[in-house]
Amino acid sequence: MAVTGAASGPGALLTQRLAESEEVKQVLAIDERRGEVTEAQWHVLDVRDPAIAEKLRGADVVVHLAVDLDLGTDAAARTAYNVRGTQTVLTAAAAAGVRRVVLCTSAMVYGALPDNAVPLAEDAELRATAEATGVGDLLEIERLGERAPRAHPGLNVTVVRPALLVGGTDTALTRYFESPRLLVVAGSRPTWQFCHVEDLVGALEYAALEKVEGELAVGCEGWLEQEEVEELSGIRRMELPSAVALGAASRLHRLGLTPSPAGDLAYTMHPWAVSGSRLHAAGWRPRWTNEEVLAELLEEVAGRHTVAGRRLGRKDATTLGAAGATVALVGTAAIVRRARKARRRA
Repeated sequence: MAVTGAASGPGALLTQRLAESEEVKQVLAIDERRGEVTEAQWHVLDVRDPAIAEKLRGADVVVHLAVDLDLGTDAAARTAYNVRGTQTVLTAAAAAGVRRVVLCTSAMVYGALPDNAVPLAEDAELRATAEATGVGDLLEIERLGERAPRAHPGLNVTVVRPALLVGGTDTALTRYFESPRLLVVAGSRPTWQFCHVEDLVGALEYAALEKVEGELAVGCEGWLEQEEVEELSGIRRMELPSAVALGAASRLHRLGLTPSPAGDLAYTMHPWAVSGSRLHAAGWRPRWTNEEVLAELLEEVAGRHTVAGRRLGRKDATTLGAAGATVALVGTAAIVRRARKARRRA
């Protein structure tokens, strides 16, 4: 069994778990640096290197986790890495005689839309657009995974789609909870469903051990309404009209003040909770509840304050986030200042 992106994040956790499993004979760990799991056999290389095909020989399953969704990465470079890396891994796996590749994307590929069913079934149409951070890459990874079995008969591709991932993660959506107020767009109907990284790793292990296949959604049982999130977090809301919130986020991104486009805000406005029925039918259950994961997230972001789109104490502009309430605050403040100046001149 092989894991790409094995040196950090979910990849490191999965590599350790597979190395400890009595159901796995050997774990091949692939990354651009060597990780800490000494029980694994390490291969240090870029997943875009065609030489990876030789490294995969002998593996029956590959879990591909070498995907870059870092907010600070240049968007074009990120897409080039994610798409080319997935293409290379799928082709190399087929050439090496691997029978299954497990890809990890996100439940964000379903899209956050006001008419979404709550919860969404795994076979729901993927209606996301490329307007949110990294979602275009994830949609292309999904398309590559869908086409691979046709191009390489005998290759099975399983896709795991976690809800909002928490546990050492840093995304536009986790930064939402670093703001002094939680932005609520007037008339929206947000639902919050989390996925702890440990539960994601458990689902990936299920897929790797071929206990379940197909398109799999993974997350905590159920979801939280916005009012429940506010009560549990103790963070008050700030409600703004849609045009103001989206307009502010769009302007800030266009000016290069935030790496996150306005499309990220849709995932704080509309429901995108998933059922996870296929994993449940296979016997898998999440160990974490939404309430527990939210509490851990709040603990992780404690001391981080996103003000005017910037984390205090950070000089690098790439630390700016667009999903927090302060994005709208900045945009609104700028509008108000211009309006006041105009009135004074008049």
